[in-house]
Amino acid sequence: MAVLSVLTAIGLAVDDRTVGGSPVWFKPFKFSVSFVAYALSLAWMLSLLPRFRRTGWWAGWAVTAAASAEMVLITGQALRGRRSHFNYATPFDTAVYNAMAVSVVVLWAGAFVTAVLLFRARIEDRASAWAIRCGSVVALAGAATGFLMTRPTDEQLASGTGGIMGAHAVGVPDGGPSMPVTGWETTGGDLRIPHFVGMHALQALPLVLLLLAVLAPRFARLADDRVRLRLVLVASGAYAAVFAVLTWQALRGQALFRPDGATLAALAAVAVLAVAGTVAALRAAPGRAVARPARDDTGHEELAA
Repeated sequence: MAVLSVLTAIGLAVDDRTVGGSPVWFKPFKFSVSFVAYALSLAWMLSLLPRFRRTGWWAGWAVTAAASAEMVLITGQALRGRRSHFNYATPFDTAVYNAMAVSVVVLWAGAFVTAVLLFRARIEDRASAWAIRCGSVVALAGAATGFLMTRPTDEQLASGTGGIMGAHAVGVPDGGPSMPVTGWETTGGDLRIPHFVGMHALQALPLVLLLLAVLAPRFARLADDRVRLRLVLVASGAYAAVFAVLTWQALRGQALFRPDGATLAALAAVAVLAVAGTVAALRAAPGRAVARPARDDTGHEELAA
């Protein structure tokens, strides 16, 4: 995937073709970069399994094979100058898209097996364990939002699919005004937003844990593993809530940076609860055992925890 990221970046620079209003190499570039981060996270998580390593090995290979197959198909369609997703224009395009659907199901199943193994694993550091577990669950939910994109839109049902069935956008046609870099719609809802945010919980939540570990030498309270565990759980809950709000916003056909009052209220509630949870996690940390004097057999005092 790292090599493909470089090759598709070159394609973006030298090939000016477009598909659906987007540069033809944009989709394979985004997917390959995303899979780099996903593969690194998956490899790290599988290395933490004290048991069921053989099952984890097979799950990892299933994800690897499915992701590779999907990228071969996406890249092949880019070479042809054709849409890879939602494309039923010809029998060949239909076969390619159906094969991609199978690869996505296999990838999701492999990730699900990995999540189950991580919940069963006994990882010594509880904060690390729950950062990984919560990240896996949110990532599975994020990946599942991809299935929402396969539904035909109202316009497609009313006027015919034109060989295209399904869309990223909600409330507006695909290929309209979009954000730079991400390509997300700016005039309507876009299911790629919660899809992206959800799947990358695998990186975001462990990064929260890493930040806490970096700050622990400066703040004594963070040196307590129970405090770090509570903060990781608060961060996981807040992240999952933001993912849910973004999914709700997209399904209502609302652009990311054009939220209505209901969306703003929901995000404000998440922020308030996250701050309150953080304060409670820091205040409720029980103190460690206090040293007390004890006497040895000779009558001298010594410290005993």
